[in-house]
Amino acid sequence: MQTKEEALAKLKKSKFRSSFHLDEKDIAYIEEKGMDRIRIHAEDFVRKRLAPPAGQGDGKQTPFRGHPVFKAQHACAFCCRNCMKKWYKVDERIELSEDIQRRIVDFLMFWIENNK
Repeated sequence: MQTKEEALAKLKKSKFRSSFHLDEKDIAYIEEKGMDRIRIHAEDFVRKRLAPPAGQGDGKQTPFRGHPVFKAQHACAFCCRNCMKKWYKVDERIELSEDIQRRIVDFLMFWIENNK
């Protein structure tokens, strides 16, 4: 199993994944809401949009902008089940366990912390 640092290094080699960055508006939003609130948002997005098995509309559940977590999801390849399958070999046909959801959120928060 790879570390968060190893996973980030691998993702940074992708032109698409490395193109995502937090802008001033994102950073101001994070500072206004606080990391605890951002984590709650990430948990909610992952639980509602990513945890269910892939179905119709997979690949369209995560906008490209509008929230710092959305950018983190694209940067970390946790934007849809197809990307998760490609990057992390996660079966898109199964519901994500609470443990996997927690690990995804931890990784998204790690990315946000390292990009603000």
